[in-house]
Amino acid sequence: MQLASVRERGRKRLLGPSGRLPRLRGEDREILRLAVPAFGALVAEPLFLLADSAIVGRIGTVPLGGLGVASQALTTLVNISIFLAYGTTAAVARQLGAGRRQEAIRQGIDGLWMAAGIGLAVIILAWPLAPEIVRVFGASPAVSQGAMTYLRISVLGAPSMLLVLAGTGVLRGLQDTRTTLLVAVAANAVNIALNATFVLGLRLGLAGSAWGTVIAQTAAAAAYLVVVVRGARRAGVGFGMDLAGLRSAATAAAGLIARTLALQAVLVVTTAVAARQGDAAIAAHQVAFRLWNLLALALDAIAIAAQAITGRCLGAGDAAGARAATTRMIWWGAVYGVAFGLAMLLARPLLPGLFAAAPPVRALLLAVLLIVAAQQPVAGVVFVLDGVLIGAGDQRYLAFAGVLALAVFLPAAWLVHVQHLGLVALWLAYSLWLLVRFVTLVLRAHTSRWLVTGAVRR
Repeated sequence: MQLASVRERGRKRLLGPSGRLPRLRGEDREILRLAVPAFGALVAEPLFLLADSAIVGRIGTVPLGGLGVASQALTTLVNISIFLAYGTTAAVARQLGAGRRQEAIRQGIDGLWMAAGIGLAVIILAWPLAPEIVRVFGASPAVSQGAMTYLRISVLGAPSMLLVLAGTGVLRGLQDTRTTLLVAVAANAVNIALNATFVLGLRLGLAGSAWGTVIAQTAAAAAYLVVVVRGARRAGVGFGMDLAGLRSAATAAAGLIARTLALQAVLVVTTAVAARQGDAAIAAHQVAFRLWNLLALALDAIAIAAQAITGRCLGAGDAAGARAATTRMIWWGAVYGVAFGLAMLLARPLLPGLFAAAPPVRALLLAVLLIVAAQQPVAGVVFVLDGVLIGAGDQRYLAFAGVLALAVFLPAAWLVHVQHLGLVALWLAYSLWLLVRFVTLVLRAHTSRWLVTGAVRR
């Protein structure tokens, strides 16, 4: 009875006395305050990656395919550690909600130290293994050679990439998404300028694109370190390494790592199957995935707000507020998913020309973009609920849901490969994976098991 009354209060707080969704309330303003700058920061990177693809596409289909393979390999290596952003956001926001700002900053610093260590490990492991990593994707020899060149150079920026993830998590947890926007826009503007200069001006090919990215990422990491160090000094928090804090952060991240491994396995398998379909297929897939990723990160802006708001509410003991904000953000995610899907349909005829796609690539790309557009409403809800459960620290369930979705996807992808069903069928298998995530996350959100309050989730 008491739980029901708490839920009803949360519902009234969100919906108001009329029982209908209002146009704009305090919850909306709070969501937008965090989501709009997060949107800019999230969209900045894929927009500039799309610019990289557009630049590289002008030197041929094979370099574009090589960029696609290397980018997926590097993204997989780095995004296994996405918990540095997501887990840090949730942990810092909980401490902040409980009124423990010094502890919040301390947890963020632990994340930065962890990022630096993991980044060095990525270099040590990935640089000598670059040929074997690229070979997994099964691309043509020409595409594989370009991919190996790009990967070996760009992996040198792994520590910077991970420091950016951790720094982003600290500031989001502290409810500051504006600084992340400024850093992202500045760094990626530098990235575009360097790529255009190195690839088109100095004609350094894929190597030039990789070096431009490494330089821009290093500058972004330095900016985050300056911001966090200044904040720590003002709060009277030391910047030294805390081994106990590192162990605690690593233990808490286990569920998110499992979730991310499952997600990255889907992306790797999808790219590998596309690469085995030929140069035109992997080139079209590379462009389609860049566009999909752009829309995904745009929708993920609401999920970032969800992480910060959910963590802060539960840290302050406000389960009803977390529930109410979740309901509102699901609505936002669905509406924007529909809007982005329609936008993709309108832009679809123009996109192949933007990437200077050859006729075979153009035909495949136009077909796949129809599926990309249709996925967006479902994706909007999935990303919001993913953010809510990350903010709540519900990592074990997220790991379970991720592994289940992977188990459904793999047989579908295998069927596409052995039956030679083509790129469109591969993207339909990818849609099936997204649908499984939708079902598992919606079911969890309807329970109260994730609504655990306190400065630290027990």
